[in-house]
Amino acid sequence: MTIRFGVSPIAWINDDMPELGGDTALETVLADAQAIGFTGVELGGKFPRDPAVLKPLLDGYGLDLVGGWYSSNLLVRSAADEIRALQPHLSLLKAMGSTVFIIAETSNAIHGQRGKPLAATPRLDEAGWHNFGRRLTEVADYVSGEGLRFAYHHHLGTVVERQDDLDNFLRATGGTVGLTVDTGHAALGGIDPFRLIRTHPSRVAHVHCKDIRLEVFGALERRGGSFLDGVIDGMFTVPGDGYLDYGDAMRALADIGYAGWVIVEAEQDPAVADPRRYGEIGLRTLERFADSAGLERRAA
Repeated sequence: MTIRFGVSPIAWINDDMPELGGDTALETVLADAQAIGFTGVELGGKFPRDPAVLKPLLDGYGLDLVGGWYSSNLLVRSAADEIRALQPHLSLLKAMGSTVFIIAETSNAIHGQRGKPLAATPRLDEAGWHNFGRRLTEVADYVSGEGLRFAYHHHLGTVVERQDDLDNFLRATGGTVGLTVDTGHAALGGIDPFRLIRTHPSRVAHVHCKDIRLEVFGALERRGGSFLDGVIDGMFTVPGDGYLDYGDAMRALADIGYAGWVIVEAEQDPAVADPRRYGEIGLRTLERFADSAGLERRAA
């Protein structure tokens, strides 16, 4: 059972806020990721969507495409319609040899709206959870049948944000609905990410490792700020530069025999937090704790 370390390009180029690194060349991201020592990268807005172009580009930097965010709209459309809508994304992932399908419900999400306070995050009632869970499970069954692990991304500003949201989500969905366990989003949403890993091992399909700055998040909540305000203020950082215990994170993954990708991800202003420097901090931290936990690392 081995793990591999990849990185999200969001530290270099934030697709939700082009003012944060929007002028950075994709080649800079890939060269930095290779130099730091990552073997995979998630999809970003500047990536070409033609596998005939993307594969040789990534091969040139020794990087695999891990997967990439897909926005679902299952609160407002059927599972059959969603399956039709996701075909281009799925086709790209399959052509690139990706093994994980990362997805989050965004039809009523507020994380991309700078004028919306996090306190306005949408909630579902019992009927809403039933319908959402049924549709999501149908989509997950389909994606699983296509050979990819379905990995739902809980996220601040979306319907799966807090512990009670997660509890409802797990009750409403079937076993094919895995999770992208995001340590930073979990912790700021009041979820213990390491307990989540140990309690629901069969659901752990993918892992995002970001650290948090609690004092920044506390100030954001007190003034009624938005998710994007928090990103600019620096509520996220990389493992080894914040509050979370990544020794416990790696032990939790070892405890469940996790095999798959572990992604360093931290939405920060690249003008303030140099992506290459922080990427090195994140990866070296995870490597050290992975070795201590007895996790086998695959180099390529």
